[in-house]
Amino acid sequence: QKEDIEVTLLPAGHCPGSVMFLFEGENGTVLYTGDFRLAKGEAARMELLHSGTRVKDIQSVYLDTTFCDPKFYHIPSREECLNGILELVRSWTSLSRYHIVWLNCKAAYGYEYLFINLSEELGIKVHVNKLDMFRNMPEILYHVTTDRHTQIHACRHPRDDDCFRGNRLPCGMTCQNGTPLHIISIKPSTMWFGERIK
Repeated sequence: QKEDIEVTLLPAGHCPGSVMFLFEGENGTVLYTGDFRLAKGEAARMELLHSGTRVKDIQSVYLDTTFCDPKFYHIPSREECLNGILELVRSWTSLSRYHIVWLNCKAAYGYEYLFINLSEELGIKVHVNKLDMFRNMPEILYHVTTDRHTQIHACRHPRDDDCFRGNRLPCGMTCQNGTPLHIISIKPSTMWFGERIK
């Protein structure tokens, strides 16, 4: 037996290039989400989920997400998280040019939204180890740098936490012009919200 199936890729909002799959065939329609992060109302604006003025009739949804658990009662919106981080980074970096923020990012991708917004709002480029992985995302290249002399770092090292404990950035910097750095670490992770009672 043969059946024609139409497969549509929908943006998942998880990291650059992440998609959800919509399978449509004679036997019905299935949505496979994979990891996704959509704000309220975003799915309603996806034209490819609609047929005319109606939402497509989806028989099955395969919801593949780490956070489909009651302990993640409230995960703030991406905008709320950005505003909180922005306020903290602005207040810290304004103290002196030796006040440095290290973004302790555990994954290689998925933080581009944060890097771009911090750079645009504060006028400070984000230090990363290499630019190679961003070559296919030209919109971010203006906001990241391999120059270690910046106040926001997202550089990585196999033993990041050990480096930070010694007031050393993963790239090895401990001071600028002989002046010790004052470093705070921000760990942008959704997992944090599952560890809190409220």
